[in-house]
Amino acid sequence: MLTRWDPFRDLSVLQDRINRIFNEHFGRVESEAPGKRSWAPPVDILETPTDLVVRAEIPGVKREDIDVEVTPESLTIRGERKFDEENKDQYLRVERPYGPFQRSFSIGVPVQADKVKATYKDGVLEITIPKAEEVTPKKVEIKAE
Repeated sequence: MLTRWDPFRDLSVLQDRINRIFNEHFGRVESEAPGKRSWAPPVDILETPTDLVVRAEIPGVKREDIDVEVTPESLTIRGERKFDEENKDQYLRVERPYGPFQRSFSIGVPVQADKVKATYKDGVLEITIPKAEEVTPKKVEIKAE
């Protein structure tokens, strides 16, 4: 299997990890109420010969509280996990992040933005982004002479 090398992929992964570390350790203020700070859901991105598939873990977020935007250059996922304000005095511990979130990614290949599909099941948002026809591999038939 031949894998396309992207020199910026490792840099992007490193930036995501550093951002996560800073958000987890320095973004939290103990006196801060749940739902008052942003967070970033973990994401897996898979490339097939015909599609890019993005899977984001966002359990506890209602489908109507999620927005997905695709342009020819980027994908943005944003939304909000709302805190149960009605029962806030009954919580003994709150570890899950609440509040708004946003993740943006450069796509890096031409795509068919008008044919993007998104599904949400069991707390996982799956977005399938079809690649443009010119970048999908074509099988060439070899004819006998």
